[in-house]
Amino acid sequence: MTLQFPIREYANFLPKKVADDIPFSKSQIPSLLDLFSLTKYSPQGEDMIDIINQCEFPPNKGETKACPASLESMLEFVHSVIGVETKYNIHSTSYPTTSDARLQNYTVLDISKDIYAPKWVACHPRPYPYALYYCLYLDIGSKIFKVLLKGEDGDIMSSLGICQLDTSDMNPSHFIFNLLRMKPGDAPMCHFFHVKHVLWVPSPPIVTR
Repeated sequence: MTLQFPIREYANFLPKKVADDIPFSKSQIPSLLDLFSLTKYSPQGEDMIDIINQCEFPPNKGETKACPASLESMLEFVHSVIGVETKYNIHSTSYPTTSDARLQNYTVLDISKDIYAPKWVACHPRPYPYALYYCLYLDIGSKIFKVLLKGEDGDIMSSLGICQLDTSDMNPSHFIFNLLRMKPGDAPMCHFFHVKHVLWVPSPPIVTR
């Protein structure tokens, strides 16, 4: 498979009180651009506007989402989806064994058994002036697993993969459908997680004899 696992730097989390005091809405975009000394046509300004629009866009059918800007807010969202009393495992894609996981051909060496995930929360870091994640859960059936990959340059990666089993209610305008030349409902849709993107899942139940 021809893949790339770009590694980019993201800002650190602010304390919850500080993050909560910074406005985050489309109506406040001019003030936010001014606060961080950005223009709306700069790459950083365009990222900010795009992220705010993504976060305020209504969720799709079966989707639960949030845009936490602190670790505490992220945990609150995870609790709301998976449960307050539940113990968690956190999965992600490993760093490449070389310094730059460039676009290259990868060979699949091994695929794990399905990871236990009756519910899950995926959190994707976004390019923002401070740490901000796009977190979501899709209640449409999924399979989660790890894939051991070897690149043509010898790079070894343990990559986190997820398959959405029912895509019939997904937005037909989503770029991935055009990329894959398919329509919603045609087939399951699978993708790998990039480095620094995380997936929260409940710990498997302990089997007692």
